[in-house]
Amino acid sequence: MFRKAAVTTVSNGSYSQGQANGRLPSMDSEQPAQEGKVVLKKKVTLLRGISIIIGTIIGAGIFISPKGILKNTGSVGMSLTVWTVCGILSLFGALCYAELGTCIKKSGGHYTYILEAFGPLPAFVRVWVELLIIRPAATAVISLAFGRYILEPFFMQCEIPELAIKLVTAVGITLVMVLNSTSVSWSARIQIFLTFCKLVAILIIIVPGVIQLIKGETQHFKNAFAGNDASVMGLPLAFYSGMYAYSGWFYLNFVTEEVENPEKNIPLAICISMIIVTVGYVLTNVAYFTTISAGELLLSKAVAVTFAERLMGNFSLAVPVFVALSCFGSMNGGIFAVSRMFFVASREGHLPEILSMIHVRKHTPLPAVIVLHPLTMIMLFNGDLYSLLNFLSFARWLFIGLVVAGLIYLRYKRPDMPRPFKVPLFIPALFSFTCLFMVALSLYADPVNTGIGFAITLTGVPAYYLFIVWDKKPKWFRKLLGK
Repeated sequence: MFRKAAVTTVSNGSYSQGQANGRLPSMDSEQPAQEGKVVLKKKVTLLRGISIIIGTIIGAGIFISPKGILKNTGSVGMSLTVWTVCGILSLFGALCYAELGTCIKKSGGHYTYILEAFGPLPAFVRVWVELLIIRPAATAVISLAFGRYILEPFFMQCEIPELAIKLVTAVGITLVMVLNSTSVSWSARIQIFLTFCKLVAILIIIVPGVIQLIKGETQHFKNAFAGNDASVMGLPLAFYSGMYAYSGWFYLNFVTEEVENPEKNIPLAICISMIIVTVGYVLTNVAYFTTISAGELLLSKAVAVTFAERLMGNFSLAVPVFVALSCFGSMNGGIFAVSRMFFVASREGHLPEILSMIHVRKHTPLPAVIVLHPLTMIMLFNGDLYSLLNFLSFARWLFIGLVVAGLIYLRYKRPDMPRPFKVPLFIPALFSFTCLFMVALSLYADPVNTGIGFAITLTGVPAYYLFIVWDKKPKWFRKLLGK
């Protein structure tokens, strides 16, 4: 049923990726697959690439709680400015990943780029934290939003039972896992459909908002920068929230080997997606303020629902359904992309060998997909999800900043590397500084939770020496690892 991925031994300029030190050889997409081997096929077109990026960026946040940025900025005008600046900064980060994706034609995203630039230890720590904590917790959180909003129309007059939310959430998680295990094509088609639903949902908010502006409903924009002054910590926290809302632009780089014509399609997909998302986010927030005052927005539990109830009457019942579909799209895109990180890490010998196997007929990395299912279920029913995400929210920006710093490092370390797409040096410099600033902000604003997250991340170091470097493992231990 499964076969090992086709691999070839290549030199990456810093160390030989072969059988030494427990590392499996790496697959460079430019090398031909060995005859009779099963590989992941290039089924990600430009449209599918755009749908992966937009579909994973736009989740529940823009529909539910943009109030985090407003609360920390203190005024309507400054909150809209932060939304715009965060979109531009995210575009800068995405352009850096576009360069990396066109010159390092391997799947795996953060993991692969850290491995190429800085070697196996930091790369292993990245995938270790992603597999054990970050991805299961993040999937469970967005899935809980899916479960809550899919049930919302059936419980309009009463509170939704928590058990019902978790059971529906578990069904949704299982459905996403089955879909990604069964067919790459169907997963991509459904992602395109769900991305279309997200954009329709945003238009349902933007169009009435524009009509309100035409009617002269601009009272909430008068003295837009007047209001409560943002505290010294408020503005940086607003940027932190904004950058989190835009996160997801890096997911196409997780599936580089499956992208058709990556030199052209990766930069195009990233640029088109980030422009659409940034314009959509800013206009959606403008639309909210045509109908809802700043004070009312801060009191609302779900801003899009409040907006729809005021302008659309009974049609507002459709908003929770669109939010649920948006969450499902984020679940699907995240699982599709991150499973490739585990697939590549297994291929490099950093995870059990079974995770680098591909289904013979379906051509999906089935083990790398389903490994997340039990971990996510444990998080869903037993874990304190939001605390876990708070512990490790800094880890995302730490490693993304490390990746972009690695781009600068590779410019000097490997100047002859082919770079079909190249960004000006000030872009990675500015973006990596922004990431490190957000990491420092986390340490200053919440030293306890961030310290716990840092300690959890550091557990990857002894795990690396135990599982990867230690050669004299007992036989039962080797069998457990699939060696």
